Amino acid sequence: MRTGLPLSVGDLALTRFAISPMWEVVTSYRALAADPGPEPLRRWAAQVRPRLAPAGLDRGWLADLIPPQGHLPDFLNPVPDDRITDLAGELTAVRAAGPELVRHDLDCLRADAPGGLPARLRLLERDPGEALRRISAEIETYWQLALAPYWSRIRAVLEADVLQRARHAAEHGSAGMLGDLHGTVRWADGTLHLSQRHCAVTRIATGAGLLLIPSVFAWPRLLTRTVTPDPPQLCYPALAAATVWETRPHPRAEALAPVLGRTRTRLLTELDTPASTTELAARCALSPAAISQHLTALRTAGLVSSHRAGRAVLYARTAVADGWLAAMP
Repeated sequence: MRTGLPLSVGDLALTRFAISPMWEVVTSYRALAADPGPEPLRRWAAQVRPRLAPAGLDRGWLADLIPPQGHLPDFLNPVPDDRITDLAGELTAVRAAGPELVRHDLDCLRADAPGGLPARLRLLERDPGEALRRISAEIETYWQLALAPYWSRIRAVLEADVLQRARHAAEHGSAGMLGDLHGTVRWADGTLHLSQRHCAVTRIATGAGLLLIPSVFAWPRLLTRTVTPDPPQLCYPALAAATVWETRPHPRAEALAPVLGRTRTRLLTELDTPASTTELAARCALSPAAISQHLTALRTAGLVSSHRAGRAVLYARTAVADGWLAAMP
């Protein structure tokens, strides 16, 4: 299906980029429902799926709200206020979603569900305020298990995409940048043409401007949101998204050993994938207590972050540590 999004000079002037944690929540959860899923995401999915089932996240609110195909609820993707929005701010907007928008989303989900809405979503229909609070709490849990340990890398890729596309717009104009956004997007005669069956955009009753949101989980699709009076949103696959999940060799990491010590340098290289204290102790042949002391020091220095995953705590390398390792000659 071909759809068109006419853009005025004013719309182009108001076009902006944003990084949205909630778009990553929605697109990543849908990616997990695919089996085996997109090849670039399989390493991440293999790490995350075992964490979700014990927390009930494979059969909770998100499972009902984000089907493998079809409509994605618009209330889950409010307009980001800033270029980089935090999850807490977006969840505040989710909890404040208006009943009309919620009903519209439920009608769309009902149309795609032959057996009718699941019981949870009928509760959302009857008491949206209480249901939205529960949905928000589940999203926070999902974030900690599935995305927070990887967010430093994800955010770095998203920011790099925005910078590269902003440079493209500066060199070739907004029309050139938009035309290069995605294989299904074509700019011609003042209109952004979208050629995807699942991508329906209309200019009627939407706000001014255009909001462009890169995602490492949207691949290979372009996703849209058009809600009055908000500007249209286009969520597109970020450039170099697959690099988030690549194992990164660090052949010269030992150059850091005189500064950090051999054990802490080894821990940074082992944290190419988020891991628990127990996992790291087994890999490094040290006691969990010793590993914990080293991780505490690395976290205090801003080189490691910690994220609770059920009863365990996962440790992840920060962007600062990534930069240090990448800079080794």
